[in-house]
Amino acid sequence: MMRIDSHQHFWRYTPQDHRWISDEMAVLKADFLPEQLLPTLQRHNMQGSILVQACSDIAETQWLLNLAEQTEFVRAVTGWVDLTSPQLAEHMEMLAHPRLRGLRHQVQDEASPSQWLADAAVNRGVRHIQQQGYVYEILVTHRHLADAAKFAARHDRHPLVLDHFGKPDLHLGAAHWAKQIAPLAAMPHVSCKISGLLTEPRPAGVTLHDLLPYFEVVLEAFGSQRIMFGSDWPVCLLAGCDDTPWALCEQATAALSADEQTAIYGGNACAVYRLQETSNESASAK
Repeated sequence: MMRIDSHQHFWRYTPQDHRWISDEMAVLKADFLPEQLLPTLQRHNMQGSILVQACSDIAETQWLLNLAEQTEFVRAVTGWVDLTSPQLAEHMEMLAHPRLRGLRHQVQDEASPSQWLADAAVNRGVRHIQQQGYVYEILVTHRHLADAAKFAARHDRHPLVLDHFGKPDLHLGAAHWAKQIAPLAAMPHVSCKISGLLTEPRPAGVTLHDLLPYFEVVLEAFGSQRIMFGSDWPVCLLAGCDDTPWALCEQATAALSADEQTAIYGGNACAVYRLQETSNESASAK
């Protein structure tokens, strides 16, 4: 089974396309491309990755797909399309590509994520892409997990993936987040990426070790068969070196069986994103 980083990004930085990168994120105001990630993947024996959109622009998705063609370790792409567009079907035909396996919208950045998740046009769009076999990734914060659960209940005919633990409020603790996440975890078609936790705002004095209870919660809620490791590279650089996501996750999963670890570090991603349909080669760039 391939070892897969289920969540990473590439971009050529421009302020207008990456407005979410604030001045406090200066380390991200640069280009991040395959040759920079490859050594980290090799160091951790990862045979592939899932490349995820970073801005709401169909041109970026086309660029990511072109990049994936030139990068052997990119096994799948989660792109972006305007789900509300009357031309959605035509846009999906234009984006059709063997490595396009999922779609995502940065719902957390909407003026009203609740309204967006409930919007009739959005939901029609999600039904359309699910009928075509695409995974949909849900990107919200803890403020809208209840809305995300209602959304997920409407779209139960194909896998949904919750990004970044659902971005818990670390000030309120893991027990509070466990209650928030329970409705989503109860749905067997919803998986969760254990990614992004490192860069959520932490109360003063909270260390990386103090984040381990969140892994315990997600393991209990989703089980080892519905969670997948993601580095969130290069965003993870905000929390230190690019090895930090692996170190924390390996600590959190050390007591699990070999089968459980295999599922988390690649097996689940291979199943959800159908990665068996791409070549099984070691991480390398053409």
